[in-house]
Amino acid sequence: MIGWILLGVVVLGLLWMVIVYNGLVSLRNEVQNAWKQIDVQLKRRHDLIPNLVSTVKGAMAFEQDTLEKVISARAKAVAATGPRDKAESENMLTQALGKLFAVVENYPQLKSNQNILQLQEELTSTENRIGFARQFYNDLVASYRIKQEVFPNNIIVNLVGGFGKEEYFEAEQADRAVPKADLSLR
Repeated sequence: MIGWILLGVVVLGLLWMVIVYNGLVSLRNEVQNAWKQIDVQLKRRHDLIPNLVSTVKGAMAFEQDTLEKVISARAKAVAATGPRDKAESENMLTQALGKLFAVVENYPQLKSNQNILQLQEELTSTENRIGFARQFYNDLVASYRIKQEVFPNNIIVNLVGGFGKEEYFEAEQADRAVPKADLSLR
């Protein structure tokens, strides 16, 4: 009788280990998939930028410095790997695009250009998709880390291994600053 109880406890323990392990593998794969979804949206963004730059280039030849910064930031973003490197380079690209759009606002012929308006809309839509994909990724990373660190799951993680800590996609310090809005009518 005691043998059967002991066997039952061992079987339940093994079953629990299998369930925890499979849950961790599943969550790890979801995190990797979420990262790839961010990559898909960033690729879309990177593909739109040359179209925007070439559309704007002819009308603002003397704003070459702004265009070169966008092109340089895009190149760095395309070459970036890993969440930290990707976040830094993508934030630089976001800043460069912001400056480009500010310059475009100063040119009435560009502001009314249908191609630029369409590309701006596409980039805005893409930025929103990137934001949602980053948020989803970070939510999955949090779930994955929690599942790894809670007791008794952490025992399985330490015994089996292969479940590294995933990095969060973090904003640059400059992006955390509160923007100042001046609504005065001067």
